[in-house]
Amino acid sequence: METTNSKVSKAEELKVLANEAFNARKYAQAIDLYSQAIELDSQNAVYWANRAFAHLKLEEYGSAIQDATRAIEVDPKYTKGYYRRGAAHLAMGKLREALKDFQQVKKMCPNDPDATKRLKECEKAVLKLKFEEAIATPESERRSVAESIDFHSIDVEPQYSGARIEGDVVTLDFVRKMMDDFKNQKFLHKRYAFQIVLQTREMLQALPSLVDINIPNGKHFTVCGDVHGQYYDLLNIFELNGLPSEENPYLFNGDFVDRGSFSVEVILTLFAFKCMSPSAIYLARGNHESKNMNKIYGFEGEVRSKLTDKFVELFAEVFCCLPLAHVINGKVFVVHGGLFSVDGVKLSDIRAINRFCEPPEEGLMCELLWSDPQPLPGRGPSKRGVGLSFGADVTKRFLRENNLDLVVRSHEVKDEGYEIEHDGKLITVFSAPNYCDQMGNRGAFIRFKAPDLKPDIVTFSAVPHPDVKPMAYANNFLRMFS
Repeated sequence: METTNSKVSKAEELKVLANEAFNARKYAQAIDLYSQAIELDSQNAVYWANRAFAHLKLEEYGSAIQDATRAIEVDPKYTKGYYRRGAAHLAMGKLREALKDFQQVKKMCPNDPDATKRLKECEKAVLKLKFEEAIATPESERRSVAESIDFHSIDVEPQYSGARIEGDVVTLDFVRKMMDDFKNQKFLHKRYAFQIVLQTREMLQALPSLVDINIPNGKHFTVCGDVHGQYYDLLNIFELNGLPSEENPYLFNGDFVDRGSFSVEVILTLFAFKCMSPSAIYLARGNHESKNMNKIYGFEGEVRSKLTDKFVELFAEVFCCLPLAHVINGKVFVVHGGLFSVDGVKLSDIRAINRFCEPPEEGLMCELLWSDPQPLPGRGPSKRGVGLSFGADVTKRFLRENNLDLVVRSHEVKDEGYEIEHDGKLITVFSAPNYCDQMGNRGAFIRFKAPDLKPDIVTFSAVPHPDVKPMAYANNFLRMFS
């Protein structure tokens, strides 16, 4: 039987190994080692706070809040507990809760300049939020910004040398020229950007919340996961797999924007292909196609910098038009996040969702965008703090009840760019390699060929990009913690 001293000593050894894994950016391994240390000594607040930090790095904000809270319970004077919890609240957009934690840090460390700086930034963010709430137009009185824009009336200056749309038709020549301009860090004229976004809105509005895709026998179809503003990696996907066309169709499964600092280039490219040929590219909503996420993680700031304030509102409207899920040949269910907190959900229930709104914090739409698979059967709380975790039994039951064969989802960074789970019935695909320039992961996409629809997974590495850091346009306060 181990003595208390030997357990404490072993726990400290595990913490050292966990710290090494963390510094090597092996965050899942770090979490496992911190967990072993906690099993041996659960009364050490450092282990809980360190594990919270690793959860933060993996965007598991719900788990980070739980661990940081436990650190505070173990040692109410341990400032890093409040600090980690505040950072997690901030990452979830819960600014008022974050403010309380940073006020506590400042109270405990009144002479710490770092704590003072963070508290001031948080106070500014909360004041800005209160101001925006005060001047916001009630939902019932809100008018569509799209309907107030006449792109035909916008003049293009004679000196503009970038891509041009002749008339109302977006052509492949235009898209190629625009992509090349973007590659060279040139901007698209706002007249053409408005045209692309407005035409895409019109097409998306007409689609159901669940879109059926038919692949003829002998033809193929490619599914990509999160791109997150990594434009040069998107170009690499097209280099490896060909440009979208009717003969080479794609589905991009949400989270086109945020974090990466070329999100405007990504979204305009995807939308331009949709305008060029609607059946060449399908687009699904991710949890980052929302006002709250865009305000925090960079897309809003990037749009203001590269386009105009009006585009912020316009993109928010268009994101509300994106479908929530797709079914390929009646057999492969593709969704950004995952499945549901209740059994018995039918495809008809998903088709019936009124998606033309900001994502709610609960219900079917929220779960489609936010949920994650788990190794254990049944259901559990979400490590993100939104949605839920669901096991293989939940996946298999959903597939059986809807006569489906496979779930494909995205939403989570994976070391190899993909992961096959739930006895082969669920695949996660993530298409942003070396996510945020720091995770070291590969990217992946999946090719399906009819009629058998056997998934052919292709992985790839990150490519160089101009020296603009991820989160360059993000909320100032959040960049302190990224």
